[in-house]
Parts: sequence; structure tokens; C-alpha cells
Amino acid sequence: MSPRYRNAHQAGTVIAIVADIMALILGLWILMYLLDANRANDFVQFIHDAARWLAGWSHDLFTFDDAWARVVAGYGLAALVYLFIGHAIANRVHRH
Repeated sequence: MSPRYRNAHQAGTVIAIVADIMALILGLWILMYLLDANRANDFVQFIHDAARWLAGWSHDLFTFDDAWARVVAGYGLAALVYLFIGHAIANRVHRH
């Protein structure tokens, strides 16, 4: 296996893992919101802050009447976009 191929494979794997972690954080926040997690808890606050930052571009993108629908749609869209784009880039890097 050539060093160039190995480096591209490793880079693609790292990109996919980062995309998965970003989507995991967003999904975890959706779950915590729906289960009414204690927002005074430091871990819940950390996940909320990270998810808010990651979904800054899609936060409140939708104007559903119910808050839970806005959270699921806004943060869920961001998670799907990160997964799709991250894995598309990782696959492209793997090919070269």
C-alpha cells in the first residue's frame, strides 16, 4: 500500500468520524430536548451549547408552532447535512 493511498484513506476516515460525531451531538441534543433533560446539568448544557453552535445556520430555520418540531427539524436537518456532506467528502478522499 503506497503512503499516499494510506494517508488518503486515513484522512477520509477522520473526516467521516468527525461528521459522525457532529451528527451524534445534534442527535443527542434532540433526544435530550424531547426527554426534557435537566438544563442545569453541566453535561446537558455542554451538549446544548455544542449543538447550538453546530446548527447555528439551521437553528430556527423552520417556524412550526410547536417548539419540539422546530428543534427536531432544525437540529435534525443540520445532522443530516453534516452526515451527507462529511461522508461524501470522505468517499471522495478515499477514491484519490
